[in-house]
Amino acid sequence: MSTDPEIITEVKEETAIETMLAEESQVVVHCICSMEAAYRIWPTTFLIENDTGKRAKLLTAFNISFYPYWTFKNRGQKFTLIFEGLSRNCVLFDLKEEIPQEGGFHVKSILRNSTDVYTVDIG
Repeated sequence: MSTDPEIITEVKEETAIETMLAEESQVVVHCICSMEAAYRIWPTTFLIENDTGKRAKLLTAFNISFYPYWTFKNRGQKFTLIFEGLSRNCVLFDLKEEIPQEGGFHVKSILRNSTDVYTVDIG
């Protein structure tokens, strides 16, 4: 009986994320690709608190390439971003990719929850 490599990868990713969350306060953002395209993440991607403007840095990513490389994704596929923790009083924040060209994504006014794990659609 063989095990699907995709399932093994997902289990390893979830285990890594759970370990990281247990070690310190971090925010997990699962991104769902809204179209078939090549995707990549820039290190200048932040969570920006709406009330203070404070930025939480991107720490790592799973299932997505970092600039300058690309990862092809089909519609509905996911990648995961791990950020520094947000301030305790933060209620709303933005996910923003700040890049020196057009096409950076910006998800506005994400409502904070008690788990600090989110799922968003990325164009």
